[in-house]
Amino acid sequence: QVQLVESGGGLVQPGGSLRLSCAASGFTFSNYHMSWYRRAPGKERDVVATITSNGGSTNYADSVKGRFTISRDNAKNTMYLQMNSLKPEDTAVYFCNARHQRPNWGVYWGQGTQVTVSS
Repeated sequence: QVQLVESGGGLVQPGGSLRLSCAASGFTFSNYHMSWYRRAPGKERDVVATITSNGGSTNYADSVKGRFTISRDNAKNTMYLQMNSLKPEDTAVYFCNARHQRPNWGVYWGQGTQVTVSS
């Protein structure tokens, strides 16, 4: 059974930090590129950051460059998102996404974790 379970969300003040985790099971994690997406209130779900299957390459949305860092530990089947200098506009539900390195071989989603940035 495939599972992606996000954790680490919560309420944080502007300028604060959070670290999200995505624990994967039920598939060969190291064969999948991983991404974090987010859906802000009233908006569509957008990609935040992506990391390749071997962790060798990362990509970020312009809005989070220099503040967020995506990483993964293939030995632990876990992906992370370190979020620093958080802003109110970062408030969203954050989702974990897994996409097989071969096109059309499989895409999985987590249920999401809420991040709220507010004073």
